[in-house]
Amino acid sequence: MIGIARANSGHARMKIADRLIDGGRGAFVIAEVAQAHDGSLGYAHAFINAAADAGADAIKFQTHVADAESTLDDQFRVPLSGQDATRWDYWRRMEFTREQWAGLAEHAAHRKLIFLSSPFSPAAVELLAGIGVPAWKVGSGETFNRTLIDLMLDHGGPILLSTGMSTWGDIASMVAHIQGRGGEVALFQCSSRYPTPLEKVGVNVVGELRRRFAIPVGLSDHSGTPWPALAALNESIDLLEVHVTFDRRMYGPDTSSSLTFTELAMVTEANRAFATMRASPVDKDQAAADLAQTKTLFTKSLSPVRDLSAGTVLAAEMLTVKKPGGGLSLEQLDQVIGRRLRRDIPANRLLRLDDLT
Repeated sequence: MIGIARANSGHARMKIADRLIDGGRGAFVIAEVAQAHDGSLGYAHAFINAAADAGADAIKFQTHVADAESTLDDQFRVPLSGQDATRWDYWRRMEFTREQWAGLAEHAAHRKLIFLSSPFSPAAVELLAGIGVPAWKVGSGETFNRTLIDLMLDHGGPILLSTGMSTWGDIASMVAHIQGRGGEVALFQCSSRYPTPLEKVGVNVVGELRRRFAIPVGLSDHSGTPWPALAALNESIDLLEVHVTFDRRMYGPDTSSSLTFTELAMVTEANRAFATMRASPVDKDQAAADLAQTKTLFTKSLSPVRDLSAGTVLAAEMLTVKKPGGGLSLEQLDQVIGRRLRRDIPANRLLRLDDLT
């Protein structure tokens, strides 16, 4: 069984290509294209550029080989425009050649993105292995396909496993199987609803996955809003996967479940900001000491409410507090009351100890 390295932050670690996965340093953000390219190679390349510009760490597609994965009995999950007579026709239209997939992977590398794609058949695994994917993302529907996962393990690389349709028993069984074969595995909380209502996202499950399995964990979100991603980032997840689209009005089965690239950019910026804050714990006493000069500007000291003449015996109603701090504080009022002034004190300056007899 592979030993999972554990960071000082308590996070389990793994590597995907040259990227260290450790939520303490920020989540590994995967922009999931899925079928949003609608079979257009040009759109697929455009998604790579947009994901890179938005600050993602990885771009992920889905690799479908219609003859190896589907039959004419396959039913549409989401009714589409009617241009595809059957779902098999749809999968056929989503296919790219090996050379086209290799071109997409090369483009991603040029834009400093990790290239990933979920395979849905042994033929898809072999195709992706041939172009050298560094990890295997397994969709929720394939989590139960041990034969397919075994083939991925044969080719090496971590398994990134979504759990949208899995019970705790299903998850434990597959984790044990993968680790028993010497493989590394990370788990994604996922709800296989498109789009996912916020009350079904299950951010709480991420922490439970970490406690039960002590391996890298993340969220695969289909809500079509940035809120689950931000909530999960606040939980210091290791990986985050979100569907992406140029506009939720675009054609396709997953656009309503996707973030726009503007939203993705906000999420990746939040990811970096959260990581910076986690890496920079504040010592409250030291922080206050560092702000001593600022404290003087913002706090107040005792001052007369009106001009007072020499010889006046001070009473509480004669005094108030005004900026700046650094003079006699309100806590010293009892030490001042009943004292006599040795000189005239105008209302526009602070009271000082040497003003008192």
